[in-house]
Amino acid sequence: MIDWSADQRDLREGLAPWFEKFGADHLRHDKAASFPKEAWQAVAESGLLGLFFDERYGGLGQDLATTMYVLEGLGHGCRNGGLNFSVTTSMVGIGAPLHRFGSPGLKERYLPGIAAGTLIGAHAISEPDAGSDALAMRTSAVADGDAYVLNGSKTFVSNGPIADVIAVYAKTDPTAGPLGVTTFLVERDTPGLSVGRPVEKMGLKSSPMAELFFDDCRIPRGQVVGRAGTGFLILDHVMKWEILLSFAVTLGEMQRRLEDCLAYARQRSAFGKPIGSFQSVANKIVEMRIGVETSRKWLYDTAEKLTAGQNITVDLAAAKLVVSEASLASALHAVQIFGGNGYMAEYGIEQELRNAVAGTIYSGTSEVQRVRIATMLGL
Repeated sequence: MIDWSADQRDLREGLAPWFEKFGADHLRHDKAASFPKEAWQAVAESGLLGLFFDERYGGLGQDLATTMYVLEGLGHGCRNGGLNFSVTTSMVGIGAPLHRFGSPGLKERYLPGIAAGTLIGAHAISEPDAGSDALAMRTSAVADGDAYVLNGSKTFVSNGPIADVIAVYAKTDPTAGPLGVTTFLVERDTPGLSVGRPVEKMGLKSSPMAELFFDDCRIPRGQVVGRAGTGFLILDHVMKWEILLSFAVTLGEMQRRLEDCLAYARQRSAFGKPIGSFQSVANKIVEMRIGVETSRKWLYDTAEKLTAGQNITVDLAAAKLVVSEASLASALHAVQIFGGNGYMAEYGIEQELRNAVAGTIYSGTSEVQRVRIATMLGL
């Protein structure tokens, strides 16, 4: 267990007064699959979006572990899982690659807006025929004078319908494998970029998703993040931060779910006694507690190794696998513990189950994580 400092605890606890605004009408937004604009404005005003960015760009200059700790608090306090997902998507999709690899000009142009929440970010990686196999992407960017001409399409783009700027990964050299992918910052009003209608989905409904289409989009060379051909290096960095930050939020949601189930099991009676006294219910709560503590250890130990410069290929895959599947199991337990109430939309428990399914898919499916670990074991 990390011994958090008073300053770190104060930073996290400073979010508490905002949670009512963050989670306002979360059931309505889920039902309508609508982005909560007022809640996003509250998030922006809270300063949360600038956690790990340098102070020169309006950020708070926090390290990885502190950022995760505060985002864990977001997951615990905000019941709008879609909003939480849009928050980390904007921070990581644009913020992480710019913060680490962006030119001074790109940082000055975009990071203040991302940190302030006046710009919403997204990143476009997956394609209809590629999925988790990013190397199979077909979207291309061909050098033409002082620009690149971008053609292709991307799918599963979270924040796509609302994003102001998008990090797009495209092939600039189809013969170079991982060294042939480049990262571009594409603004929403770029000629030739069209955004499809929001895609209906199972969970995280208040975080809108869409397909993007690129038809001869001219992207100035100055909009390249890093250098041409470094897209997979950048993507590797982004995925590390995406998994650690988004699943820190998931950890907070799991902790709150555990607390809700514990309270419900103590006050809900059946056959003359609290349902928590039945071993079948108690065992589910015990499993939820173990899942929370195991997830916490994997996430923060992996973050510590990353900060120390160690290889975290296996650790990251295991952390993502452990947390996503523990979250799904705990959400299913919660539905069973709440019984009929858990199945009803008004309690929000079934929404959490739908949201939790997504965690086993985005940022690399559970199957991909197992393959990655097996490969590292020499299998």
